[in-house]
Amino acid sequence: MVQKEEILEALKQVSDPEIGMDIVNLGLVYEVKIEGDRVYIRMTMTAPTCPVTPWILAEAQRVVENIQGVEAADIELVWDPPWNPSMMTDEAKEALNMY
Repeated sequence: MVQKEEILEALKQVSDPEIGMDIVNLGLVYEVKIEGDRVYIRMTMTAPTCPVTPWILAEAQRVVENIQGVEAADIELVWDPPWNPSMMTDEAKEALNMY
């Protein structure tokens, strides 16, 4: 069975092209649940008006569904809690000079 760490590692391949940082380190992935061969992901965007939202969601689904043992990935876009820069990892803050 696939592990949460594998899912998060795969999602690091998906970057927000406007920021140039992956969605995991940006803190956009709120929850990953695995039920058998299905993966459920709750995530958000940096802003509700993000113009690349459809692309990011499609890429997230694609990379997760390419993991051996995953039959399907369901991505739920949520706005609560609202994203803010404090949700980023230290790695992202450092890379974006936000210290």
